[in-house]
Amino acid sequence: MSNNDAGRRPCVLVTQAVPQAGLDLLHTFADVDANSDEGTIWSKVELLRRLPGHDALYCLLTDTIDAEVMAAMPDVRIIANMAVGFNNIDIPEATRRGIPVTNTPGVLTDTTADFAWTLLMAAARRVAEGDRFTRAGKFHGWGPLMLLGGEVTGGTLGVVGFGRIGQAVARRALGFNMKVLYYDIHPVDAAVEHELNARFTPLDDLLAQADFVSLHVNYTPETHHLINADSLGRMKRTAYLINTARGPVVDEAALAAALHTGTIAGAGLDVYEEEPTVHPELLICENVVLAPHIASATWATRNAMATMAAANIRAYFAGDRPPNLVNPETWPPK
Repeated sequence: MSNNDAGRRPCVLVTQAVPQAGLDLLHTFADVDANSDEGTIWSKVELLRRLPGHDALYCLLTDTIDAEVMAAMPDVRIIANMAVGFNNIDIPEATRRGIPVTNTPGVLTDTTADFAWTLLMAAARRVAEGDRFTRAGKFHGWGPLMLLGGEVTGGTLGVVGFGRIGQAVARRALGFNMKVLYYDIHPVDAAVEHELNARFTPLDDLLAQADFVSLHVNYTPETHHLINADSLGRMKRTAYLINTARGPVVDEAALAAALHTGTIAGAGLDVYEEEPTVHPELLICENVVLAPHIASATWATRNAMATMAAANIRAYFAGDRPPNLVNPETWPPK
């Protein structure tokens, strides 16, 4: 049974400029009202103004979809988030209203794992520092003490959050002959541990033993500031912190202090507490690599995310259960 009025194409509001592949799929079954201004994020006031009259909302992590926004979209029957995370959406409120919410899991696992390793290598080998050093005209020839960094091969990798992405990061560590420790709410199957040569370790012990700590947890009230001054103090002075998860998992003020004082050797960040704002003390740290939330930024991955979000909407209006439903209590529609 169709979830749209007979004979009428649904109208989809797309809040930001997204890859054309996603728009092309939407156009096959819907009328599309899309923000085509790349880099422009509508304010809440603008979003509230545009929402009425739309049957579906296609949004991104940088859009806050709270109770106020939902109250302004009486016709919206599905919210499709073009992201794995969905902490930008008030899921309990959407569920209370009977609105299905979907995300785009799986397609960015390898891309994000690759980028976690990009940050890990760049931080350990001081690539960003070396780039600035060279551009400033300070490179006058090879020297045995110039920009010495941390050793990766043979080190210990600590993975905090051992889902799809965390396991993909651990899999790459096999090629560097690294010891892998992991922490999650529950240990994974013994077969997975064997395959990845990974050992479940309490968080405090992982922090104390790892040469590199890579974060891959969801953002929840329990993981807010999971890495704080106390956590950082447990790490080795020669250790590096990598965050491609969510910004508020790390207390940025505490991290900046740890980097300035040498509590840890360095860090690589792709996400921030008050994104797109970066803590000013981090901006003046030489020993941190700062990326603008680009862990999934490859053409292939972003196209896949865009089309998956559109496919979730298509399924709903075809009368099918959306394949990536975050709140299954809303299916089937009442």
